[in-house]
Amino acid sequence: MGTKLILEIDNDIIVRAKKYASKKNVSLSLIIENYLDSLTYLKDKDLEVSPFVKSITNGESIPEDYDVKKERKDFTSYLEKKHQ
Repeated sequence: MGTKLILEIDNDIIVRAKKYASKKNVSLSLIIENYLDSLTYLKDKDLEVSPFVKSITNGESIPEDYDVKKERKDFTSYLEKKHQ
């Protein structure tokens, strides 16, 4: 279960971000979560950045067959193995 986080962000940025999220057909919360996740784990050189995170940083479209739930499961498995 997620934890609620309150952020103070310029209204113009929020409006643009919501439009972007809508075009990508994802929630703004998911975009922010994945971005923060990538920032905190990119120090590991053997960790590959997901197509979703790449798409939000370079503006490319997310592949239609991209499965966010599978990606999360794979990433969770990776972290569990890494921290055993």
